[in-house]
Amino acid sequence: MSDQSNPQAGAAVEAVPDCPRCGKPLPLCICDSVTPIESKISVLILQHPQEQDRALGTARLTAMHFKDATVKIGLSWPSLSKALGRKVDDPSRWAVLYLGSAKVADLDTDAEIVAINRKGEVEPHQRAILSDIEGVVLLDGTWSQAKALWWRNAWMLKCQRVILGPKRPSRYGKLRKEPRRDGLSTIEAAGLLLAGLEKRPEIAEALNASFERMLVRYRQVQAEMPELAPKPKKRDYRRRKRV
Repeated sequence: MSDQSNPQAGAAVEAVPDCPRCGKPLPLCICDSVTPIESKISVLILQHPQEQDRALGTARLTAMHFKDATVKIGLSWPSLSKALGRKVDDPSRWAVLYLGSAKVADLDTDAEIVAINRKGEVEPHQRAILSDIEGVVLLDGTWSQAKALWWRNAWMLKCQRVILGPKRPSRYGKLRKEPRRDGLSTIEAAGLLLAGLEKRPEIAEALNASFERMLVRYRQVQAEMPELAPKPKKRDYRRRKRV
């Protein structure tokens, strides 16, 4: 039965306050277990307006892990500097994580982080390019939403595009089924990318641990208070994309 046909359930949901930091209903919040990480690389998360999933979304939770992280909700910004809220002298030293139709599995490499050009080809001098990255842009949304963000922000072409080839599938499991094995949640993608770029596996370990705690909490609340953690709606997975 939906909340619309059950006024009492709807009232109960409205009565539960949201966490001001992560935006989730307090029973789903795990903010007290998050310790910000000192990282050299800045993080900018651009979230599509329709991807504000209070229960299973990870954009704001991801940003909480880094002292230099920004979340912006919208469709387009005139430049990287405007999106970030501060001047960026060299956008080419920022990486945009956008999978699109590109797959690491189709390229001649076994790396988990790959810099590609506009044609989807592997850039030469991978180590030099990736070691020079000073910031990353993550697109938070479905396949079609991420594509919209990519095409609406031409300035991204001035940045270095990167894709991921994770060794394991997303921890979402059945909660959010991905159409491709390389589709990850925003928090998993951030962990893999930052850990690889900074050569610090503890970054991925910290973010993945938080994600696991979030999923455990979600399942607990779903069993005890299903009106706060409803089962995910079915989507057109042919268009599905997390980052």
